Amino acid sequence: MTGEAEASRRESRLRRVTRSAWFHLILAFTVMGLILSFVAKPYVIPSGSMEQTLQIGDRVLVNRLAYVAAEPQVGDIVVFDAGPEWDLSPRPAEPLPKAVLRWIGEVTGFGPSGPHTLVKRVIGTPGQKVECCSADGRILVDGEPVDEPYVYEDLPFTPGENDCTTTPRSARCFDAVVVPEDSYLMLGDHRSNSADSAVRCRTQDAESACWRWAKRDQLVGRAVVILWPPGRWTAF
Repeated sequence: MTGEAEASRRESRLRRVTRSAWFHLILAFTVMGLILSFVAKPYVIPSGSMEQTLQIGDRVLVNRLAYVAAEPQVGDIVVFDAGPEWDLSPRPAEPLPKAVLRWIGEVTGFGPSGPHTLVKRVIGTPGQKVECCSADGRILVDGEPVDEPYVYEDLPFTPGENDCTTTPRSARCFDAVVVPEDSYLMLGDHRSNSADSAVRCRTQDAESACWRWAKRDQLVGRAVVILWPPGRWTAF
C-alpha cells in the first residue's frame, strides 16, 4: 500500500469519527466544562436571603474571571463555596443516577446548585473596619456610613428606643471588626432573613469567633446578570 493510499484511509477514518454523534456530544461537554471551569457559570438562587435583588429560582450568570486580576469591591454580589464555619449540613450520599442529574443541573443552571454554594453581597474587604450601627441605623465601613438602597426588610432599629445603646440593643447591631487578610464580610440584602457573615454576632455577648468569612480562594465569581426568568433580566 502506497503512502498516499494509507493517508487517504486515515483521513477517511478521521472524517467518520468527527461526523459521529458521540464525537459531537463529547466535544460539546468538553467545551462546556472548560467554559464553566474558567469563564462563566450559571447559578440557581436557592433562598430568599438576597431578596429583592435576587428571587428564589432566579438563574444568574457568574463571571469566574472577575477576580483573576481584580479584587472584590464593597457592593459586589458574589457566589462562593462556604467553608465549615458556615455550619451547613453535609450533602447526603446520593445514588449515581441522582448525582449525575444534579451535576447536569448545576452545569446547565436548570437544576439546584450545590448546598454549600452561597450568594451574598460584599460589605467589607480585607483590612476594612466594619460595624453596625450609626446613630440612624446604617452600617459603617472605616467610619463612614454606607448607603444601601438594596436592603429589604432590615432588622428592627429605632433611635433612642431600640438601637445600639439600649438594653437590650437592636438585633441589627454588631461590634466593630477588622476584616482579616484574604477574607470578605458578606451580608444578604434581605437582612432579617439571611444566615450571613454577621448572623452569630448580632448579640451583646457575641464572641470574636462569631464571624463567618468568605475566603479569597472560596470565591466562585461575581454575579453579573439575571438570565432567567426573562421578565427579571437585570445586569449588575
